[in-house]
Amino acid sequence: MPAAALLAADSEPETALEGEAARAGRRRKHKDKKEKKSKRRNKSKELKSQTEENELSEDDLEPPKPKKKKEVKEKVDREIEENSPEDKVKSSSISNGVVHSKAQCNSSEASSAEYDSDQEPVKQLTEEEREGAFSNFSISKETTELLKARGVKYLFSVQAKTFQPIYDGKDVIAQARTGTGKTFSFAVPLIEKLQGDTLERKRGRTPKVLVLAPTRELAIQVARDFKDVTKKLTVACFYGGTPYNGQIEHIKNGIDILVGTPGRIKDHLQNGKLDLSNVKHVVLDEVDQMLDMGFAEQVEEILSFAYKKDSEDNPQTLLFSATCPHWVYDVAKKYMKSGYEQIDLIGKKTQKTAMTVEHLAIECHWSQRAAVIGDVIQVYSGSHGRTIIFCETKKDANELALNASIKQDAQSLHGDIPQKQREITLKGFRNGAFEVLVATNVAARGLDIPEVDLVIQSSPPKDVDSYIHRSGRTGRAGRTGMCICFYQRKEEDQLRHVEQKAGITFKRVGVPTATDIIKASSKDAIRFLDSVPPSAIDYFKQSAQRLIEEKGAVEALAAALAHISGATSIEQRSLLNSDAGYVTMTLQCSVEMHNLGYAWRGLKEQLGDEIDNKVIRMRFLKGKMGVCFDVRTAELNRIQEQWQDSRRWQLSIATELPELEEIPREAGRGFSNFSNGRQGGGGFNKNNRFKNGGQKRSFHRAF
Repeated sequence: MPAAALLAADSEPETALEGEAARAGRRRKHKDKKEKKSKRRNKSKELKSQTEENELSEDDLEPPKPKKKKEVKEKVDREIEENSPEDKVKSSSISNGVVHSKAQCNSSEASSAEYDSDQEPVKQLTEEEREGAFSNFSISKETTELLKARGVKYLFSVQAKTFQPIYDGKDVIAQARTGTGKTFSFAVPLIEKLQGDTLERKRGRTPKVLVLAPTRELAIQVARDFKDVTKKLTVACFYGGTPYNGQIEHIKNGIDILVGTPGRIKDHLQNGKLDLSNVKHVVLDEVDQMLDMGFAEQVEEILSFAYKKDSEDNPQTLLFSATCPHWVYDVAKKYMKSGYEQIDLIGKKTQKTAMTVEHLAIECHWSQRAAVIGDVIQVYSGSHGRTIIFCETKKDANELALNASIKQDAQSLHGDIPQKQREITLKGFRNGAFEVLVATNVAARGLDIPEVDLVIQSSPPKDVDSYIHRSGRTGRAGRTGMCICFYQRKEEDQLRHVEQKAGITFKRVGVPTATDIIKASSKDAIRFLDSVPPSAIDYFKQSAQRLIEEKGAVEALAAALAHISGATSIEQRSLLNSDAGYVTMTLQCSVEMHNLGYAWRGLKEQLGDEIDNKVIRMRFLKGKMGVCFDVRTAELNRIQEQWQDSRRWQLSIATELPELEEIPREAGRGFSNFSNGRQGGGGFNKNNRFKNGGQKRSFHRAF
């Protein structure tokens, strides 16, 4: 027999014996398991007694678990005892309120995986929530509770990144998008530093913190934010338009944190009433505006009372804004120590505006703007939403606030309004006393007004920073918002400039259609009906019954809804430039067109040569597979009756502004807009060009 066969024959009996021995071992093991099972109760008692020795309650250590989890845990304990008796629990390690023996930590991977898979799912925190957890920072329990009362559950990104440098006393220049919580970025660490100071707060003490803001409204808001997160420190707010006596009384009583505008702070310094020699922390909020030509001289004069040239003992300097041009860094260096820290949460990212804001653009002639704004508010914000409209001049703001096209309650806010009235207006808008605020740049910077649904800008600005700050009044603290910018054809270049510098792309949309307005108005009217108390309804039941008998239920209710909504007369408007009395139509073609003349020939085949005088503002659709154009509302029915769709051409009314081909810049500026000699071929209508030439224009100024 070959050697290999002999070896195989010899090994077979051994293998059989080993298999029988293994089966016997498993039977014994199974029997042992049954015996062990009867002792589980005793084991749990031992565990309980051991827990008591560690001076911890069973509830603290062993939170309730589902039945399956308990069985898995007992299975792990049995395997540990069977496989390594010497590793029985000697001492327990406690983690998160649960006892874990050393042996448990070394249990098999399979058992651990099974145990983990049965655990209840834990709510996953976002990375920002983990990084901004209050426990990660030196924030007192009292401050934490006050922050929570303000709805702050964790520090936002800019707050988390600036807290430690500010708390450590470093100079900081920080840039972050609008609505990300920059005020608390400096308020919270400064409050914690001051509250940690054990010095007695005597009467007449001079300020330790000075915060300068460009507008009175922003100064008031910053002071309120400080007051909301400290009950131990005295916060004062000095600004113009208010009596001096109350502010002087504050100085006599003693101030810890002083917030103000440069003009009033400078007045108190020149009158010898205010002492800034003991200031330890200086904050310039909206630093790009504070160091600009308008404020630079006043700011320098104020800071000269607290700063010494080239001294490392100067106050800690903190500079914050959503927009920091390069020149700001150069000017700021003379106030900052050499080891200052720069925190930029925008950096070289393309988009400078808030990520939660959608940007729309509507082409509209200035003479139509007030009426269109009324429709835009109705559709995009409604009667119950909040809207801020930014105008270029105080006169424009006053006129628009009183315009009958805006059906919601509206008030204006600008520099000519007395300070007391400005505060009342802003407070009323915050509290929902009225829905539309028409403002100049007074309201553009830093104001945190909750739940602003819509921001409207009357024209594209040359100063892109102003656009960024204005649009930032909506979409704050994680909410979404919408900013709509109006423009005229000749302002197209300004719109592109804003897109390029702010890193955004405007979605070109038409004015709201009649259908949009009716839907929005009906929705608002129904909400008004829902708010009527049942007790008031009883008084009108008799009149309602009479109306139903006379007009029918549907007719009567429809008339009531129309009256409640104010939408009793709705003008049709062009989607291309918002002109009233026009309808925008689209003509789709089955092949790509190389010039507009092809579309004109298609129209004339069915509608005759007279269509030349009825179609204006013709533009290519994106891809040149069609055109859109305007016709007068009065001509619409006749065109629809005459037209028959074919395999090549399909004509329809546009319900929204379609995506259009860009007009070359050189073509957008002159008479080259004419195509084949036809009026409106490229969007230019010579008959309408001087239509409003004799009217005074009020929306033309740029920033």
